[in-house]
Amino acid sequence: MTNIYVQTHGCSANLSESEAMMGLLMEAGFKIVDEMEYSNVNIINICTVKGPAVPLKEIKKFTEQFPDKKLIVAGCITRDIIPTIRKINQEACLINTHNIHRIVEAVEESLQGNILEALTQERPLKVNLPKVRTNKVIGIVPIASGCADFCAYCSVKLIKGNIFSYPEAYVVNEVKKNIEQGCKEIWLTSQDNGAYGMEKDERRLPILLHAILNKVPGEYKIRLGMINPRHVMAMIDELIKIYQDDRMFKFLHIPIEAGNNEILGKMKRRYNVHEFKDIVERFRRYVKDITIASDLIVGFPTETELQFQDSLHLVQEVKPDVLNIARFSPRPNTIAARMQGQVSSNIKKERSKALTELFQESAIKQNKKWIGWEGKVIIDEYGKNSTMVGRNFAYKPVIVKGNFNLGDEINVKIKDATAFDLRADVLDVPEIEINVEKNFT
Repeated sequence: MTNIYVQTHGCSANLSESEAMMGLLMEAGFKIVDEMEYSNVNIINICTVKGPAVPLKEIKKFTEQFPDKKLIVAGCITRDIIPTIRKINQEACLINTHNIHRIVEAVEESLQGNILEALTQERPLKVNLPKVRTNKVIGIVPIASGCADFCAYCSVKLIKGNIFSYPEAYVVNEVKKNIEQGCKEIWLTSQDNGAYGMEKDERRLPILLHAILNKVPGEYKIRLGMINPRHVMAMIDELIKIYQDDRMFKFLHIPIEAGNNEILGKMKRRYNVHEFKDIVERFRRYVKDITIASDLIVGFPTETELQFQDSLHLVQEVKPDVLNIARFSPRPNTIAARMQGQVSSNIKKERSKALTELFQESAIKQNKKWIGWEGKVIIDEYGKNSTMVGRNFAYKPVIVKGNFNLGDEINVKIKDATAFDLRADVLDVPEIEINVEKNFT
């Protein structure tokens, strides 16, 4: 039997595609292994949205460590990166994100000594595919592919193409299947969940969420992935009503990207700072203890020190619970890569450090407000040093000591907090048969 190892980089959509590729391969009779030392074929599912450096480094490492093993590079493969991949490995098969359904063919061709390149922009439905889950209690359900926007710094549109929303019935059926198979958390994912239905000039995300909540019974929680603020504004009342359902994690990921309106304009983000703050204020008013996650880019071309200060002030005012901070990096063929006024690496590094320190100071104060809270968490991850990680209703990571099964719901009391998580004592232990099985990671 041929053993196959799969490594994933990038977002939850990429992880979902890796799970689907593993499912297709197992269905075809191949064996998935969790150590590349035991593999005959290695698959690396890359992400180039943040640039080619990291994926190229990983491809080189795979090639040098295991020169005699077949290699398949899958995922976000741009035309620009292909010549460099070929300099590193002339024999690797290439399967882009639009062709994951051809992964079995790619493996079979590689074993025959042939080189398959599947790089066309297909539009397959990436739902209802067989899957091998990396975490048995988390069901990652893609609802669309591509993007309805074309931000100046982002290569998603170039890689994924225009928005292509999967039919509501397919998504609902996939959620139902995940719940029936024991998942406790459903992650709805795409490049921008708010753009669902936009290819028909409709924002249909609220309709999709209503359909899932009304048609899929069971005890589970939905984590809604990233939404562009401009789409949130157009459906905010409907979303707030949906978030009242106990099955919705009280978690909203809305990337602001910059705290200055002029920079937002140059980024081609079609909203302003005031609108972003209004979204946060309204969700916090009507959805108790909601977790607000956001993203900020420092050092976008032409960003002045005063404009960066606007980003600092925004963080001080809004106090996001989660903040993903990125130093601007020019991505091939994007508008921003050709812009004048590129900011030096040293300045970007300084701004990133200042923003990180400010955020962490704010975040630990926000998290300490949870000390004393008692309630249920879903255990969904193995932690470090004999700990486990659970999620409460606001999708806050809660660290506990103990040996539980993934999917267990336990009662805890928060005793401490860091900028990134909550620390808790377990109030009761469910009567369970301890299962220490190892999941693929």
